[in-house]
Amino acid sequence: MRVLRIPALVLACLWVISCSAQAFDIAGRIVGVVDGDTVDIVTASTGSHRVRLSSIDAPERSQAFGQRSKEHLSGLVFGREVIARCSKMEQRPTGQRNRALCKIYLEGLDINLVQVQDGFAWHYTAYAREQPLGERLAYAKAETSAREAKRGLWSDPLPIQPWDWRHKASSARALP
Repeated sequence: MRVLRIPALVLACLWVISCSAQAFDIAGRIVGVVDGDTVDIVTASTGSHRVRLSSIDAPERSQAFGQRSKEHLSGLVFGREVIARCSKMEQRPTGQRNRALCKIYLEGLDINLVQVQDGFAWHYTAYAREQPLGERLAYAKAETSAREAKRGLWSDPLPIQPWDWRHKASSARALP
């Protein structure tokens, strides 16, 4: 039996094409800011879309800095025309609205990165491998800079990461 050998470069190209086939853009107006990393965008042609800002995680609404993170994002984008470059749809539990995972651009500015730079979100390193290397490094540098300057949530001496906050909250709900 003959074994077909496919060069690594061809495989890499096929992988990039398959991943980018899932990518899509949403161009529209921000009509709602749910929290520091979730917005609602409306378009004339496709209606309303719930968008989760990719590569970042902001404090939960009931968490310290949660409301301030939401207000900061709202100040940046509410009522503005943006382009959301979306990598995929997030599948949520039954009864919850699915969200597109996107990077939001306002006049060319990466709003997700601004949330991290200004200290209102963490770089979500659990998904950093999905980011291109240059972007991953920029987000990590932005978080380090915000942390060192004690901007936003970093002014708290012991900020709790949102993923830890959610885990603690779900554990508390599970107790009898």
